[in-house]
Amino acid sequence: MPRDRVLAIIQAGGAGGRMDVLTRERAKPALPFLGVFQLVDLPLSNLTHSGVSEVWLSVQFQGGTLEEQVANGRPWDLDRSRGGLRLLMPEEGTGSLDEEGFAKGNADELFRIRDEIASFAPDVLLVMSADHVYRLDYADVIETHRRTGAECTVVTTEVPIEDASDHATVETDADGLVTGFDYKPEKPTTGTIATEVFAYDAKVLVEVLEDLHRELGGDSDSGDSGLEDFGDHLLPRLVERGRTHAHALDGYWRDLGQPHLYLRAHQDFLTDDHDVLGHADWPILTRQPQRAPARFLDGADVADSLVSPGATVAGVVRRSVLGPGVVVEAGAEVHDSVVFRDSVVRAGAQVHWSIVDTFCEIRTDARVGEAGVAGTDDSDVVTLVGRGSTVGAGVSLSAGARLEPGTSA
Repeated sequence: MPRDRVLAIIQAGGAGGRMDVLTRERAKPALPFLGVFQLVDLPLSNLTHSGVSEVWLSVQFQGGTLEEQVANGRPWDLDRSRGGLRLLMPEEGTGSLDEEGFAKGNADELFRIRDEIASFAPDVLLVMSADHVYRLDYADVIETHRRTGAECTVVTTEVPIEDASDHATVETDADGLVTGFDYKPEKPTTGTIATEVFAYDAKVLVEVLEDLHRELGGDSDSGDSGLEDFGDHLLPRLVERGRTHAHALDGYWRDLGQPHLYLRAHQDFLTDDHDVLGHADWPILTRQPQRAPARFLDGADVADSLVSPGATVAGVVRRSVLGPGVVVEAGAEVHDSVVFRDSVVRAGAQVHWSIVDTFCEIRTDARVGEAGVAGTDDSDVVTLVGRGSTVGAGVSLSAGARLEPGTSA
């Protein structure tokens, strides 16, 4: 049987406002993960190991921060003369007024590139977000899509029902046909949610996108197709058509799109690989510079933590992730936090329930964040220190404080 012609589109998202100061100067998928990876590494690695070699990375904000990271697809063997990795940037002058500039949602983004999708003419179109952590063989999704004759296949997972209101909930019958779909419901009735990984019949997708635009575009502002996010109009319409099926992802899956969720995912991996890491035949591939081994100096006290190459620790580190080149001096303490590469925590400083960006300095006896807050449940109590910032000697940043990139407190 001939292989399907598969095209994958990774939607790298817009300005990532929910991550606040951490995405002022970078695309959200360029955020570090576990010190030695970036978020975009996960879908790219899953695609490579699944045998998908036609990949478009659609970037709506700070594309340069991703362009450097993905290195033309080289770490994933996607730097090819034919196919491979292609970066899609917002364009002007290529379509009607409601197709100019930045997309107003991920369905709107697909509408803007519908002609390119139609021209490529894939048998299966895979579409996924770039801010989730999971391990998945997309070939299994494609098999479900083919076997059921679906117009759309939604990859689903289970979350506690109290968390389902942040996502799109999915209801199915005994055969996996999607019978109900509710986007970010106030009172969810199920914990089955869409993971934001989809397989589409490309012809049907383009047809439905154009139908929806004809219906919605007239009431929208200039530069807006009216399609918004996938859960607003696109998926409800496809579900109505009666040929949308679910494919269950049984393993680990986490959304990292908010500070408390970002910290929660990092805490998950401090002592367990969750069947995502540690696979010799399914490694997370990345582009990272080589560093010297991490150093633990006399007096270092480290437990339940991940420490990246090039880091030097002489202080106390508990339940935290230290990026490459991070320095924790003697007498300093880092608890329940993530510190990005090449930042320094000086002697006597304390960091609790915080995310500290790259090239920051937490000076002597400073206090960043507070112990004992619900840092994995509430973004408002997670302290964020933007890239290249300085917290002065003896200065305290309270729980939930935000320090803009390149500033001092």
